[in-house]
Parts: sequence; structure tokens; C-alpha cells
Amino acid sequence: MDWRQICRDKLVSAGNAAALVKSGDRIVVGLFQATPYTLCEAVAGRAGELKDVLVSHSVSVYPWGERTGGAFQVESAFLTAVDRPWMDAGRLRYLPMGYFRAGDLPAGMGPFDVFLTKVSPPDEQGSCSFGPALWFHRTFVANSKLVIVEVDESLIRTGGDNFIHLSEIDRVVEMKIPPPPLPIPPRTQEEVEMTEVIATLVATELVRDGDTLQIGAGTVSAAVAPYLEHRENLGIHTEIITGGVPRLVEAGVITGKRKAVNKGKVVGCAFAFIEDEELKIVDGNPAFELYDFTYTDDLKVLLQLENLTSINNALMIDLTGQVTAETIGPRVYSGAGGQTVFAIASSYAKNGRCITVMPSISTVNGEKKSRVVPTLAPGTAITVPRTFVNYVVTEHGIATLGGKSLKGRAQEMIAIADPDFRPELQQEAKRLGLA
Repeated sequence: MDWRQICRDKLVSAGNAAALVKSGDRIVVGLFQATPYTLCEAVAGRAGELKDVLVSHSVSVYPWGERTGGAFQVESAFLTAVDRPWMDAGRLRYLPMGYFRAGDLPAGMGPFDVFLTKVSPPDEQGSCSFGPALWFHRTFVANSKLVIVEVDESLIRTGGDNFIHLSEIDRVVEMKIPPPPLPIPPRTQEEVEMTEVIATLVATELVRDGDTLQIGAGTVSAAVAPYLEHRENLGIHTEIITGGVPRLVEAGVITGKRKAVNKGKVVGCAFAFIEDEELKIVDGNPAFELYDFTYTDDLKVLLQLENLTSINNALMIDLTGQVTAETIGPRVYSGAGGQTVFAIASSYAKNGRCITVMPSISTVNGEKKSRVVPTLAPGTAITVPRTFVNYVVTEHGIATLGGKSLKGRAQEMIAIADPDFRPELQQEAKRLGLA
């Protein structure tokens, strides 16, 4: 039977669904690739007639500020390129978050009046899949008065908790506006070459057979999986399941046999930076299970995992190992996500390792700048305190920080900085008493 017939009692136009939003409502929107563009356009189109509406949309790919002219208050726990201008103008509310409990909304988030997201068509039992992007959506459903979904017929199905029954849905809308390409900036040839070196170092020197991996969504960390083909019996417990992981499952590299939690399963809350061909491997494959972000990032769950190895990106790191992945000085650039909690858990785990990766330099307006800095600028958020950073990897090598004194850490960090900046960093280390 056509899914529209199954949903006929709840199927409405996007305009009729948007008409259910009232002044004063708190709206939460599906994250990143779960953004329901048809619904977003319909709700944004009512900006002129609604007052005091809050839109909570983290990892947003929909430009709420631009589309509504600032009529809605927008909040986010993780910024993207579409958010940053609005944040820089002081028009977006940023929620710093770093700890999560299964089934509970993060502090400061919700409850909500309306939840908007994408789902697959229902199956014969009336269950819809959240596709490749579960994120917080099960928790949002439980904490929203009204659930409105947009049906995307292309969405895959996975195991785990990645579904919603029609009985939990109030209104259904057919997708009319296909989502634009995700805003993932292309890497330069120099960035590709640096990433290849960093990923090779991590895969050959730091990851061990039998490890359970958390791989972050940063441009360098997300590239690590394809370099792990020589490893055995790896496990995955992560937020974002990145490109290369499905092929490693097919090749028998990732088995999850040594995991204490969700043994034998690849666990995450969403897929990202992954090709459609790999999603075809995932679709209906019992090896893959998606769970709510509040479960995948719950410290109580993570502390049950031995050999937990976290691999995450940084924007900048100082000479003692303080990591920021959120801000450049006081300017918010992205968000903490689960990086802090995975750093803590992997540092605590028996045989665990907290690995931070980044290119040694960035090029800003044609000028080369070191990402290894003497001290982080005033106002910079510390995403991972130095006490939980075991290794830092750039294209110039591996800095071993765990167990080192401050002076020892500084010398390790200088050794993996871009050679052009090492003399200046050495002088600053001496001035700071770190040499």
C-alpha cells in the first residue's frame, strides 16, 4: 500500500502543518541532514505573523536568521557556516553542552512545543525510520507536545532505537523541497596531503587491534577510518559514523567482538561525511545500530568500554595541551558536541587513549598561521582540559603528552608544530617558564 494511504488521517500540506505553530512556541528541528526543508520553509514563511517564537536548531543547514529576518529567536548547541554570521552579529543564542544522560534533554534545552524532522515512509507495522540521522530525535519526541514529520522516501533503515511509530506522530507532510547539498567545504590539496599523513600516523602508531573507536566529525578525524584496513577486531561506539566504516565492516576489520556494550554492533547516533554507496551497505544491515545522542554520549555507558580510543579534531592547542574545538578567542565557531565526554571516558578506560588531531597550520587570507599556540587567546573555550589529552597528532608527528611535565609537554608540542613557527614557539615557551 502507498504510504500516503497509511498516513491519510495525518497527512496534511506543509502550510497546514505550519499553521499549527503559535506565537510563543518553542520549536526544535532535526539536526543536519535530518533538516526538513519543506517544513522549515513553511514555518519561516509565517515569521511576519508570529511573535516570540524560539527555534532550537543545532548543526543547522537551514539559514533561519536570513529566512526570517531575525523575527525568530534562534539557538544552537553546535554552529555551522550558516549560523556564524548570525552569531557574530549577536543574534543567535549559543548553548555550550558537554555532558549527557540517556533519555534526558541536555540542561537548558527544551521542553518544546513543536518538533520538526524527516522520517522514512512507514512500514507495514507503522514504524518510520529516522534514516541516517537519529541524533537527539527520540528524546525530542518524548519532550515535545506536537510532532510533525516530513517524509523522505530515500531514507535508510537501521537497527537500534532509530524509529518512530505513527502513533507518536501528530502530522505528516510530503517532502516537496529536496534538501540542497550539505555545506561541507572542499579541502585544498595541501589539506588533503596533511590529512593523509595524520590519518596514517594515527592508524599505524596509536590505534591497536581490539580498540573500540570514537571518531569525530572534523575534517581530519573523519578521514581516519579508510586507513585502518590492517587492523583486527575493532569496535565502534561513537556519535557520528564516518565514511570508511561500512567498508571496514564488510572487510571484517570492524567486528565489535571485544565490546562490553552493544557487542558486535557498530553504534552511533548518525552517519555523516559518508558516500551513498556506503549507506547502501548500512540499509537493513543488522550490524549497524543508531541510538539517541543522549545514550551514545552518556558517561555511564562509556565507562563500561575498555580500550576506548577517541579521535577528535581541534581548532587550536596550546603548549601545555589545552584543546579548543569550539571558539577562536571568544568567537564561537562550532561546538563541544561529545568531544569532552569522550576525552574523559577514553582517558579513564583501561588501555584507552584520547587522541587529538589537527593540521599544524591554517591559511587565513593568504597568511599562514600556527594552530599550535603558546597560550589560547582570552575568552577561548577549553573543550578538552590538558589533563585528559594523551596524544596530539599533526602532519609533523605525534606529541605524547600523557604523564609529561608542563615543560615536557611544551617541547612535545613544539616538535609537531610547523617548522617555520618553532623558533617563535620556543621563545614563548621560555618566556612562559616552559623551557
